[in-house]
Amino acid sequence: MEHIYIYDTTLRDGTQGEEISFSVEDKIKIALRLDAFGVNYIEGGWPGSNPKDMEFFERMKSVPLKRSRLAAFGSTCRASSTPETDDNVNQLLRADTPAVTIFGKSWNLHVVEALGTTLERNIEIICSTVKYLKANHKEVIYDAEHFFDGYKSDPSYAVKTIQAAEAGGADIVVLCDTNGGSMPYEIETIVKSAAEAIKIPIGIHAHNDAELAVANSLAAVRAGAVHVQGTINGFGERCGNANLCSIIPNLQIKMGFSAVAPERLSALTELSRFVSEVANLQPRKNLPYVGQSAFAHKGGIHVSAVMKSARTYEHIEPQVVGNSRRVLVSDLSGKSNVLYKAQELGIKIAGNNGQASSIVGQLKALENEGYVFEDADASLEILIRKETGEVKMPFELESLHIIIEKDANDGISRTVATIKLRVGDKIEMTASEGNGPVNALDNALRKALLQFYPQLAETKLSDYKVRVVDGGDGTAAKVRVLIETTDQDSNWDTVGVSENIIEASWKALVDSIVYKMMKDNDRSKTSKRHVELTK
Repeated sequence: MEHIYIYDTTLRDGTQGEEISFSVEDKIKIALRLDAFGVNYIEGGWPGSNPKDMEFFERMKSVPLKRSRLAAFGSTCRASSTPETDDNVNQLLRADTPAVTIFGKSWNLHVVEALGTTLERNIEIICSTVKYLKANHKEVIYDAEHFFDGYKSDPSYAVKTIQAAEAGGADIVVLCDTNGGSMPYEIETIVKSAAEAIKIPIGIHAHNDAELAVANSLAAVRAGAVHVQGTINGFGERCGNANLCSIIPNLQIKMGFSAVAPERLSALTELSRFVSEVANLQPRKNLPYVGQSAFAHKGGIHVSAVMKSARTYEHIEPQVVGNSRRVLVSDLSGKSNVLYKAQELGIKIAGNNGQASSIVGQLKALENEGYVFEDADASLEILIRKETGEVKMPFELESLHIIIEKDANDGISRTVATIKLRVGDKIEMTASEGNGPVNALDNALRKALLQFYPQLAETKLSDYKVRVVDGGDGTAAKVRVLIETTDQDSNWDTVGVSENIIEASWKALVDSIVYKMMKDNDRSKTSKRHVELTK
């Protein structure tokens, strides 16, 4: 099985994307995770461009990598200097990495207008810089910047630039679709032509401006490329780089190449989400292979088929890439969705006793009102368990008052929520302040219930989102409130809908507390059964 070398540039090219910024600590964490996953190369940054990257390479000197080779990135020497005197080139040597990647100009337009030099001098620059780095015992990866645009402009000159890199002793030439506008059939044709012009291996570096970076990378491999550059989750400048989270499984599962060790492919989803987490970005749900929606099924007909054979609507087993199957329940659902979800939650529902049909009917009615249960599994579980008689409300609301005061003199708003609850045969009334009406309501509700249910002290509201269901109704529109609650073991999501934001928040808050009680009750039953079995 032919091996395709994977070159990750998340820590350099990936950071050029909007909203992407890594500290030195972040970069080290990601480098270690990439090494554990088994990419062949990790491009750590450009040591001559900023202090952060210089610090990263300095610290990485004491961080051993087991599977990956660290690469420092830079450019050929300036037209007015030599490699020996060029500070940026010598910073690459100071980085002390086993591999060095340099880019040079392939497009005559760039040579003349951007570099401001002659075509002949550019050839000299490429050859001499590669030769200098090789003389210093580095593996040299030469990135032929704008190669495809350069080839379309002047094929002969573009080829001469990569021949110059070969003459200097480059270990591999990487053809770059820097503007990201080439088509797969162009990539395949040009890569074949370039491969015939040089004897050393060829690689591909694609950008995603035409939504073709992955396709172009695979086309290049079909044409003979043995080295693929990209980033985790496709992070990168403008529209991003080629997404390695799609490229790797496509190469390995679909095309029969080796990219990473087979046993490590199942860590791909975890790697994708880890990098998003470090970047402080919400993972994109619709990413192929690794996204939360990649193996999610919503239509009733689809779910019915998947329950019989997953192959009917899944091109691979989710576990191969470390993902998992999800069945969504919505107004598009049938009984199959509900039965699958109930089985997933460990709830027994007989498909022919009317319970499943009743739940489907309730779901359709609620979603028509504006509810969405795809991101509110806790509310969905409560709804199902209510139908099966497994949920009893731990309290009843007697009354609720919220007062908001704003002092014209100091401009400060003050909110107080007063709540009266019935818990069993007892009445509890309490008040609490908050930063706003929802915070005050949350504080008052917990304060009233703590003496009855002290485990609620473990919980906290970790996220709160409001969505307008139909903006056409203006300020009278329904709103959907999604709440995430966390305790020491897990987190869960609940939903509420109403024309009144306080009422919608109340519904979601109540569900969050009911779910906590339900979860603790289930854990208590399991613990008791365990004790009985061990007696």
